[in-house]
Amino acid sequence: MIRGIFIVNNYGQPRCVKFYEAVDEATQQILIREIFLLVSKRSDNVCNFMAGDSLSGSWGKGTKLIYRHYATLFFVFACEDTESELGILDLIQVFVETLDKCFESVCELDLIFHADKVHYILDEIVMGGLVLETNMHDILVAINETNKLERSAEDTSRSASGTGGAVTKKSGPFAAFSRG
Repeated sequence: MIRGIFIVNNYGQPRCVKFYEAVDEATQQILIREIFLLVSKRSDNVCNFMAGDSLSGSWGKGTKLIYRHYATLFFVFACEDTESELGILDLIQVFVETLDKCFESVCELDLIFHADKVHYILDEIVMGGLVLETNMHDILVAINETNKLERSAEDTSRSASGTGGAVTKKSGPFAAFSRG
């Protein structure tokens, strides 16, 4: 089971954090800091997974950190030690490629200004600490279908309120989330 997912920049600032276990806010901050310190000081020449034995609280023993470093961001998955390292590395790759497709060359600013979209994509992949989907095509189809429903709901509410007129429609997987 996945205990938490963290996207942290090179300076230790969290850009997306998702806990799948109940953890109080003070402990969350400590865990984010500890996880960043553990993965950031590792060389690029070592493997991308490590034991999380030195983490605070109940996350210490039996936790494994699996991460990838892309440009200015660390994508870290904290998992139970029974999870497959290679499976989680593949899941991180699917997540990053899906973000890249949805944001057309994703960057750190996309994660900052569109946090809701990032969480939505993540929820299509992982829910409650369990992997739902690993096929990027299926994930993108689900996102596009949701966007179609959102657009039709917007159109219905516009016509019901009588504010029709010229409305600029945006396209793409997150058109429904765009404010224009």
